[in-house]
Amino acid sequence: MASSPDFVEYVCDQIGGAGSIAYKKMFGEYGIYCDGKVIGVICDNQFFVKKTEAGAALYPDFQEAAPYAGAKPHFLIDCVDDKELMARFIQATCDELPAPKPKRKK
Repeated sequence: MASSPDFVEYVCDQIGGAGSIAYKKMFGEYGIYCDGKVIGVICDNQFFVKKTEAGAALYPDFQEAAPYAGAKPHFLIDCVDDKELMARFIQATCDELPAPKPKRKK
């Protein structure tokens, strides 16, 4: 089941306080970006965020799950309604993730 664009827009609005938020359709689902870094995905109307030490330290009770078969475990976020919590969590995650590698020219 594909994710609905309305849910993707809602999640992006809720985490907007963390930085420059964007999304891109990828493989039938959505990649979520913060300040140019991929921080997670939305699959089947569920929000998965990459696991980081900073994220685990802030919210150790977040459930872990793989967004799709063969994927590394991510945090499965079920409290998207709390804007302040989401902004803190996403910003901490984004700060810990490496900057994207520059694309090579063809």
